[in-house]
Amino acid sequence: MPEGPELHLASRFVNEACRGLVFGGCVEKSPVSRNPEVPFESSAYCISSSARGKELRLTLSPLPGAEPPRGPLALVFRFGMSGSFQLAPRDALPAHAHLRFYTAPPGPPLALCFVDTRRFGHWDLGGEWQPGRGPCVLLEYEQFRENVLRNLADKVFDQPICEALLDQRFFNGIGNYLRAEILYRLRIPPFEKARKVLEALQQHRLSPELTLSQKIRAKLQNPDLLELCHSVPKEVVQLGGKGYGPESGEEDFAAFRAWLQCYGMPGMSSLRDRRGRTIWFQGDPGPLAPKGGKSRKKKSKGAQQGPEHRMEDPLLPSTAPPGTCGASRGPPEQSRAEQPEGTSLQQGPEAPRVPEKAKRRRRPAAAGHRRPRRIKADTPSLENEGTAAS
Repeated sequence: MPEGPELHLASRFVNEACRGLVFGGCVEKSPVSRNPEVPFESSAYCISSSARGKELRLTLSPLPGAEPPRGPLALVFRFGMSGSFQLAPRDALPAHAHLRFYTAPPGPPLALCFVDTRRFGHWDLGGEWQPGRGPCVLLEYEQFRENVLRNLADKVFDQPICEALLDQRFFNGIGNYLRAEILYRLRIPPFEKARKVLEALQQHRLSPELTLSQKIRAKLQNPDLLELCHSVPKEVVQLGGKGYGPESGEEDFAAFRAWLQCYGMPGMSSLRDRRGRTIWFQGDPGPLAPKGGKSRKKKSKGAQQGPEHRMEDPLLPSTAPPGTCGASRGPPEQSRAEQPEGTSLQQGPEAPRVPEKAKRRRRPAAAGHRRPRRIKADTPSLENEGTAAS
């Protein structure tokens, strides 16, 4: 699922790809999308972008002399699980291009497309950021930090820290892979109470006698959780690239995967939180871990994986069509709607193997005699019992 860094990379991609391009005509929406129509038409306009947390704003600005005369229009996008922007030839649009902005003649006919394979993404007209979202962890660090520490009495901080980190009212831009990486670096158990972790930051103050350079050095050497909520996403943005997988350059995905230390990595354990989201960690899960849940370790790279394990692999490459310029990065993850509620394990325990019964050799039947048919009593299916037949 695209997180804060992916939205910022997508915004950067739009600005770079659309620089110098002139768009024209109507904005076209696919008939299957349930998002609103975009009532915008202009003979000549340009497109620019900005990002904040897990949202991206696209601004359509008519050029001087464009017809009909009108003001700019802004749209705010949330990418859901698979949203991205791609620039493609007009006669070779990517699959699942649910919103399309076409260039005007005389340049080459191109289309900037919002591509969303799973259709969980959304756009709103008007350009306002979604109400209730907190300051961006990337671009508004001081406001973000103050917003968290000022509101520690909120009931969300009664939850485990791994769940509180997904609350966009306070951690706008943090998602599943980022929370795992942040907690892993600080060796914080994911199911430790959030308030207990964060209250310690209120009392931590650097000595006023330190110089500015000494304060910066101290923070770099011993960052706290809120500082990592800013610096870790920044590291992902600095990796750059257009996305991951063969269609956008395998080297981009290789760099991202090499950067990961915890999320989906061999040797790491995983549990599902109360929302059904998988949290990856190492060591003790913490006192608020789901009751009865047993952490399951990621198999090593050399271990053979069954098809059910590969379906859960958070590092599978994206499936955008080749030949387009993508603008998304990050490991996909399942939505809450797709994950079973009340399940603490990422995967069920391995079912015991049923030993094969020794095969009996049959004696050839005498001529003219037919072996009597044996009738078995009804027995429950091994599959229904949750046991894997060998």
